[in-house]
Amino acid sequence: MTTRLLLVRHAQTDWNADGRFMGQKDIELSVLGLRQAEAVGRRLARERPQAIYASDLKRAWQTAEQIHRAIAESCAPDPPPPLLPEPAWREMSFGAWEGLNYQQITTEHPEALKAWETDYLYYAPPGGENVAQMLERIFSAHAQIVERHPEASVILVAHGGTLQALLAHLLGLPIDRMWQIHMSNTGVSEVDLHPAGAVLNLFNGTCHLEGVR
Repeated sequence: MTTRLLLVRHAQTDWNADGRFMGQKDIELSVLGLRQAEAVGRRLARERPQAIYASDLKRAWQTAEQIHRAIAESCAPDPPPPLLPEPAWREMSFGAWEGLNYQQITTEHPEALKAWETDYLYYAPPGGENVAQMLERIFSAHAQIVERHPEASVILVAHGGTLQALLAHLLGLPIDRMWQIHMSNTGVSEVDLHPAGAVLNLFNGTCHLEGVR
């Protein structure tokens, strides 16, 4: 049995543009981000997923709403797939670092940053979570999607960190390589999940953003 996953990173926020760590701060899309979300919705309008799952943080949920709206318009009068919030797909919590850029973290939390960069799998930013904790929740959520949707397509709208970690896991890469997987705002990736392993058919497609300003 094969599950087809379409992975979409949320559209841009002002904090993305400023290079600030967002984590689980509930930041809305910027004006440009709303245009990006509309564009990825148009790109995916002809998809017929069995379900659309999304992080319940605003930036992912707003992106997913645009995709859901485009599919609903395209498939009418047939009912659209359900749009389902899933907190397990939230970005990793960066605790006290949320709202800061890297230089500010270097200045304000030098020892904690050094410890995190040495062992981010098990060391958490102050008041945040570590990568191992994030992996536990997203792997469980991923297993539920595969169980619920065999032989079907599913769209998942989430965050850079969670999607990078998921892709590294599916492709059998060491988890410390997740940081080498860059996913752009509204970048689309397609993965077929076979019993023998995952096949990456498309990675970080962004052609829908041409001309979006």
